[in-house]
Amino acid sequence: MSIGLLCIATAAPAQDAGYGANGYKLCASCHGFSGEGNELVNAPAIAGLEAWYVERQLRNFRDGIRGHADDDQPGRTMAQMSRGLASDRAIADLVAYIETLPDTKPARTLDGDSVRGRTAYAACVACHGADAKGNAALNAPGLLGLDDWYQVRQLKKFHDGTRGAMAADTYGQQMAPMARTLADEQAMTDVVAYIQTLDD
Repeated sequence: MSIGLLCIATAAPAQDAGYGANGYKLCASCHGFSGEGNELVNAPAIAGLEAWYVERQLRNFRDGIRGHADDDQPGRTMAQMSRGLASDRAIADLVAYIETLPDTKPARTLDGDSVRGRTAYAACVACHGADAKGNAALNAPGLLGLDDWYQVRQLKKFHDGTRGAMAADTYGQQMAPMARTLADEQAMTDVVAYIQTLDD
């Protein structure tokens, strides 16, 4: 993976994974030293995720765009942690370090119907791709390498308005109505089960 440099008037200096490693020590208490995640504390695996997406989510948490809902305790915890990142450069350095972590392939924890899920996933293809590898040009992250439990929880948050309801969350607002095409948690589990088959 590569991470795009921020350009304002002049090119920003390269990110420093060494500084990011120091910042990651706090993250490791939940996400693990290798970025492998920990469902017991609602912390997903983050190793192997696209750098541009991780950077955007850290900014969204820090800036109150994500993790603001009263009933989203994991999101509120993450938002509080992200406020310790004082600058965009601190976020960029942290992401540069996360990029150095080895990719993970989280264990499957849910039992969904991937055949039904394949039909439902047809609505996701336009942005996330038939192979679920995402499309940065459309701001659609890849879905492979994500914990199945985490994907279902996020779909539920988009579905019920816990995530993607704020005007500042442009891309979340695009995702929310798509999540609402899934009738219930079983449908969400099924579509995630299908996504998991693409990572075999």
